[in-house]
Amino acid sequence: MEAPDNESFRDSIATINEDGKRAWVFPKKPSGKFYDYRKIVSYILLVFLFAAPFVKINGNQFLLFNVLERRFNIFGFPFWPQDFHLFVISMIIGVIFITVFTVAFGRIFCGWICPQTIFLEMVFRRIEYWIDGDRGAQMKLKRTKWTPEKIRKRVLKHTIFIIISFLIANVFLAYLIGSDKLLNYVTEGPIKHLGTLFPLLIFTGLFYFVFSWFREQVCIIACPYGRLQGVLLDNKSIIVAYDHKRGEGENGRKKFRKNEDRAALGHGDCIDCMQCVHVCPTGIDIRNGTQLECVNCTACIDECDDIMEKVGLPKGLIRYASEDNIEKKEPFKFTLRLKAYIVVLFILIGVLIAMLQLRNDVEARVLRLPGQLFEHKADNIISNVFTYKLVNKTTKEINDVNFKLKKFKGTIKLVSTDKSFVVPAQGLAEGTLFIELNQSLIKGDKTKLTIEVYSGKKLIETTTVNFLGPRSYN
Repeated sequence: MEAPDNESFRDSIATINEDGKRAWVFPKKPSGKFYDYRKIVSYILLVFLFAAPFVKINGNQFLLFNVLERRFNIFGFPFWPQDFHLFVISMIIGVIFITVFTVAFGRIFCGWICPQTIFLEMVFRRIEYWIDGDRGAQMKLKRTKWTPEKIRKRVLKHTIFIIISFLIANVFLAYLIGSDKLLNYVTEGPIKHLGTLFPLLIFTGLFYFVFSWFREQVCIIACPYGRLQGVLLDNKSIIVAYDHKRGEGENGRKKFRKNEDRAALGHGDCIDCMQCVHVCPTGIDIRNGTQLECVNCTACIDECDDIMEKVGLPKGLIRYASEDNIEKKEPFKFTLRLKAYIVVLFILIGVLIAMLQLRNDVEARVLRLPGQLFEHKADNIISNVFTYKLVNKTTKEINDVNFKLKKFKGTIKLVSTDKSFVVPAQGLAEGTLFIELNQSLIKGDKTKLTIEVYSGKKLIETTTVNFLGPRSYN
């Protein structure tokens, strides 16, 4: 079914031309109140993104996502493979948190917080404005033949892009392998760590490709969050919206003419200057309504307010508003769906906090040695052999670790000459142990035992095992 004329723009995206080729977007350099706010937010987040891998809390890296070793730190709190359920809950909380903001305020995450937008708009494009000039100068430079001036600008710009991409790749690697390991690789030299150098160069090339060429296509084509917005938004969501009732009037928009009575002629306040289109980083016309390409960056709001001020018309033709606010003048209010999301969010946060409180810094696991049953010894003693593994999630080593049986008079013998051992910081200790009990204490062929793990005289963990013995017959 063919779309109506006023909806035909939805049949394609703004960055693809009629031939199916890339339509390069040359956005005008934004300015205004919201842009100034975005710069403050962006620079704070840029400092955070570059500093987070190098900041430590209690010896733990502030943010770490070591997928290969399955170690994750979130806000200085370590998650080990044994804590994977906690990590999953944390990720679900993050997704629901973004969902709540999307339902309430549209794609505000994309325009204000997303690293892709921050790096592209506040780093790479600002460098491009500095070297190539504003929208008109960039379009002219693209059409110009390869003169020494054009070559100089292209080489300078892309050299800076590659350097910044290399820095971003290093920081990204610090999130994956840890800042200590990265700094160690840097000081020892790349030749000794070619296995890490090649991924670093690949990430550098990827970031350079994204920020120098692919750009807004990430938000439009690659990012799944843009598609989710169509499901999450409703008529009450606050988005960057064009007030079509005020802008179009009865007879539509019209170019501005001085001393003209637009209201008497039935024309709206939109003077069709196209500045909102020229400043858009994804190349859309916000006047067409809500579109998946819109990242709520507010550049069109600033530009339209500036134009309205120059022609003596009220600001706010493009503003943060819901569709119901524009159509029915309804103020923002919490819908049932939004309240439900918030309740789920708070429940999950409560569950996570409770589980974190119950989480131990040391985790012990004692398992029966595969294929082994029990052994009869002298003096009516039954012996079982087990393997143990202790995980230390803290940044300090645990000394003088030993095992004791709770409520049973038996012995635990380590398969070593020492009666105790050390668990290294953020590491594990493993080995084999024997548990010996008098047969008179054994009830049935399986007896459940509680093993207490001590550091010196301090109880640090407990675990349970099944002790096998001969079946008793009455």
